[in-house]
Amino acid sequence: MPDTLLRIKGLEKSFEGTKVLKGISLDVGSGEFVTLLGPSGCGKTTTLRIIAGLTEPDAGTVELAGKEITNLPPEKRNVNTVFQNYALFPHMNVEKNIAYGLKLQGADRMTRRRRVSEMLQLVRLEGYEKRMPSQLSGGQRQRVAIARAVVLGPSLLLLDEPLGALDLKLRQQMQTELKEIQKTLGIAFVYITHDQEEALNMSDRIAVMREGRLEQVGTPEAVYEHPATPFVASFIGQTNFLKCRVGAVEGNALTLHHGDVRFPARRDVLSAREGDEVLLCLRAERVKISPIRQGECCVEGTLAALRYAGGSMRASVLLADGQQIAVQCPSMAAVTVQPGQKAYLCWNAEEAAVVREDDHATA
Repeated sequence: MPDTLLRIKGLEKSFEGTKVLKGISLDVGSGEFVTLLGPSGCGKTTTLRIIAGLTEPDAGTVELAGKEITNLPPEKRNVNTVFQNYALFPHMNVEKNIAYGLKLQGADRMTRRRRVSEMLQLVRLEGYEKRMPSQLSGGQRQRVAIARAVVLGPSLLLLDEPLGALDLKLRQQMQTELKEIQKTLGIAFVYITHDQEEALNMSDRIAVMREGRLEQVGTPEAVYEHPATPFVASFIGQTNFLKCRVGAVEGNALTLHHGDVRFPARRDVLSAREGDEVLLCLRAERVKISPIRQGECCVEGTLAALRYAGGSMRASVLLADGQQIAVQCPSMAAVTVQPGQKAYLCWNAEEAAVVREDDHATA
């Protein structure tokens, strides 16, 4: 990881007797894009507001570039925030909105014009200087909000679900543009979202939050391919959980039992012993449906449903114990079994993580 820019340690916060942060600690490197991902109410926005200086923690500290800023007011921190509602001044045109912070700092008119021009080029809004916010689309207003936030050259930009108000197609387009802006600027972004796709597409690292705690922190690949808990596995992607018992442990390999069926599995960092009850995470897109047994990793069931979903097929397989397993196939040709017929679910042992069951196995 690059040199640490932001360090939050042991953040705790309660509102009206309810503890919403329970000891959050996280480092963010210079120029790193870190996403706080989790469901509503998990503490993402509270964490962001504490970093911004808009909320005081009950305990813990915030450091920026090696200096503690926990008790500094927002204007004394080299940090800016982009909100979901854009927070543009409706009576100011684009140029004046972007230049507002520069004017407060006492920058002269030529400097303001030059910096505004640079920001408009950065967010691809050249020629929009005189437009009012009401004359812009949602995506354009979001670009202006980003330009206004970065024109002062903060070392850290905080973004609170900035794409949440946009439609799907525009949101996907803005994901790419936002990541390009971050790379161009070279400053650290701390981004909040509950959207898995946004987190996976844009982040250098993802911090998955649940009920005021960090559940797992890692690269998008690590969090998706090697979830640490059932919650992480279920929140990111569509995951089936197959209840199994550990039959043997040999180095980094396990032998699992599901009923009378045995198959190999990878252990990852799981501390497991023979006889332990565990969950095998079967990603919907990583499971294949076959009329015959294929490989070591297979369980038998009945194809319960098969639905067309545009570029893919959605299937459901009913196992003997009554569990339904969801499967996403790339095309209709990939399924040669008809509903009501026997079907084998087959997977690659290296693509199925094993986690220990807890009280909150699903998101």
